[in-house]
Amino acid sequence: MDRARVWPDFREAWILHEDADLVVIDKPAGVASQAADTARPDDVVTRLGRYLAGRGGDSYLGVHQRLDKDTSGVVVFARRREANARLAAQFERRRVEKTYVACVAGWPRGKDRATLRDTLAPGEGGSVQVVGMRPRSSDPAGRPRASGREAVTRVRVLSRRGDRAMLELVLETGRTHQARVQLAHAGAPIAGDPIYGGPPAPRLLLHACSLALEHPATGQRVTFRAPVPRELERWLDRGDPGVAVYDDAPALERALALALERRFSLGRSDGKDGATTAFRLVHEEGDALPRLAVDVYDAWLVAQFYGDDGPWADAERRDRTLDALAALGFDGVYFKVRPKQANVLVDTRRDDLAPRHPVRGQAAPFELTIHEEGVPLGIRLGDGLSTGIFLDQRLNRRRLRGLSSGKSVANVFAYTCGFTVAAALGGAVRTVSVDVAPAALERGRANLVLSGVRDLDRHAFVAADAFAWLAKAARRGETFDVVVLDPPSYSSTRRGRFVAESDYTALAASALKLLSAGGKLLACTNHRRIGVARFRRILFDACRLAGREPAQIKDLPGGPDFPPPPDADPQMKSALVTLKG
Repeated sequence: MDRARVWPDFREAWILHEDADLVVIDKPAGVASQAADTARPDDVVTRLGRYLAGRGGDSYLGVHQRLDKDTSGVVVFARRREANARLAAQFERRRVEKTYVACVAGWPRGKDRATLRDTLAPGEGGSVQVVGMRPRSSDPAGRPRASGREAVTRVRVLSRRGDRAMLELVLETGRTHQARVQLAHAGAPIAGDPIYGGPPAPRLLLHACSLALEHPATGQRVTFRAPVPRELERWLDRGDPGVAVYDDAPALERALALALERRFSLGRSDGKDGATTAFRLVHEEGDALPRLAVDVYDAWLVAQFYGDDGPWADAERRDRTLDALAALGFDGVYFKVRPKQANVLVDTRRDDLAPRHPVRGQAAPFELTIHEEGVPLGIRLGDGLSTGIFLDQRLNRRRLRGLSSGKSVANVFAYTCGFTVAAALGGAVRTVSVDVAPAALERGRANLVLSGVRDLDRHAFVAADAFAWLAKAARRGETFDVVVLDPPSYSSTRRGRFVAESDYTALAASALKLLSAGGKLLACTNHRRIGVARFRRILFDACRLAGREPAQIKDLPGGPDFPPPPDADPQMKSALVTLKG
């Protein structure tokens, strides 16, 4: 597999215009304007610069505009410093005309043109809000100044389909999230906007369709245009595509292309120190592909179909999806079928649910080594429904690694001991890994060796029912500085059936009893019917039940490769409970 082919720095087709003074591109959705992680820059400026340097030219780029990550469209860069100064003057004097197209729901009928004038100020969590003209101070003439910054957007209706409309937007000012917050304030949020309450859509349906300016060399007025992406017109005609995306080959191709761009910084990892070669490429509705999850394991993909009914009852639809995944450029594609009901316990090694061999391409080694932030771990792609690692715990393993120096750590429901590896590499003086399956613990021991841990005497492996072990450890008076609690949503034990929705409180209370003063509980659940707020309440109730007083219960965000569906909590909920010392 050639990662640079699957995730190229830049695609020549994105360039709309290039001369000695300017380069104009059609930025795809999913490509960031600014890198979220400076250690792994994935922003369009860095990527375009590398592309230009690779052609043997000067990589200088003067930057004057930014688009949100999921906004597509025209972006202009200066190619020379002399041109950069002339371009900067035009942006500062508002002589650059920026025109967008947006798809919205709720724009009033009969209002074909409007001018939105609002005062914007920073909101919570990086959002922007419309504020009133609260006097903050006076200018020299005694007139009150606004508490925020003025935003002006001219709106024209291009077409309608029922409650849906496609709008042309001319932004006279250039404020952060300007079009998004103004349209939402006007009662017509942009489709696919999770921050401002937009209706479901494959992506944020906002596109910078044209940019008009004076060419810095000739002074003549020029206009650069990027065609409106097909997904905007498709949403206007049909609304949320839902599972119909699998019956539209171009739409499925675009959805996968967007997922690839969103995972660029992870995708270009290559197994060196700090690299990650296993992550989620497609996360169901979070990537507008319902009931489909696709994971990357080094050079292979694993497609997980949720339920053998619904969209996947049609074998041709499943085959089309697998063909589209195979075309992305990986060495092979495996697939697994998850039961429709999460509480249905099935034989995880049934060949109809989890074939041992790939359904497209070549097979991976039975024992495959992947890397997670530089840490090698062994996994198996053809050994049942589970591969040996839960990818949605990557950031939690990083957090545990940072918490473990000089600490004792209990990893309950340890499986193949990914958390134990993180604790050991973080400097834990003692770990205990508990799981009912001896074979999983043997794989966990092998993972410790693979990751370079040599002092195995400090790391105990206990093959036991986790619920029973917690009770016995409490009776023995055993304590730990950190306990990791990541149970399955449903399980059957000798003591009965565990259901996270009803039984997590008692389980967490048992774990809290093992903590030393000031100890920490890293608690997790991926039960879909437990939301973030409810999970926090469960942990507070567990503290009361255990007679332990928390100093803090902190929600922990998930990784960027596990985006939640619009207006929904993430599937994986995690929190760090810190007891008072």
